[in-house]
Amino acid sequence: MSLYQNRMIIKVGTSTLTNEIGKNNLHSFDRLACVLSDIHNMGYEIILVSSGAIAVGTNKLQMKNRPSSMRLKQAAAAVGQCSIMFLYDKFFSDYDKTIAQILLNTDDIENEEKKENLTNTFDTLLDLGVIPIVNENDSVSYTEIESEDRLFSDNDMLSAVVAILCRASKLVIFSDIDGFYDHDPRLYPDAMLISKIDCIDHSVHKLAGGAGSRRGTGGMKTKLNAAELVTAQGIDAIITNGKNPDALYDIIKGHSIGTLFSGKK
Repeated sequence: MSLYQNRMIIKVGTSTLTNEIGKNNLHSFDRLACVLSDIHNMGYEIILVSSGAIAVGTNKLQMKNRPSSMRLKQAAAAVGQCSIMFLYDKFFSDYDKTIAQILLNTDDIENEEKKENLTNTFDTLLDLGVIPIVNENDSVSYTEIESEDRLFSDNDMLSAVVAILCRASKLVIFSDIDGFYDHDPRLYPDAMLISKIDCIDHSVHKLAGGAGSRRGTGGMKTKLNAAELVTAQGIDAIITNGKNPDALYDIIKGHSIGTLFSGKK
């Protein structure tokens, strides 16, 4: 599979877009938009895969806790997706960039005709200099919200699928920690960051652990699965801390940031 060397997929999670009390982190929205717009000005094609609709909707609806019922999750997703795109449009507009919204579910990827149309849409938007912002269509895709074996797994796998679909050369997954460690750094203060992994084998999977932060539903396990999927197609995957989007400058320069999972050549 030939890759576009100037095409990057950036995945940002709920923990980056909200603060510790669950409110919108406006500084993160602004800084992310600034850095991505600047990199776009350097000639890179950018696709942003963004989680956060349910969390932002929960905040907008002034719910005290993340909803547990399907109907409330979907309602929060519908409200939150509107709010999150408003924020992205506001901040990207400040840097003279045009964005587009693409909402996906499993059928869009598994149906060949829809998949071809989707690829054409991405390519056309990128040709027009637009930055597509992708999310799962949570307001209608109930199987994706509830299933333990869902295809997209809290948008980590969605970002991997989009990277393969669009033949990007890099997938950058922003996490709430600095990268992939030999132990969970939140539990083991002496945990060591692994800067590069060339082969994702059973021993690496054992290090992945379980769920992520309390505001999001993903964890290192889903990120590792996403990395394994794209590296098999020759795409590099990088996991790094979403609190520092400026790390993208070092990533495009080839510097060691976070954890690099090398794409198989």
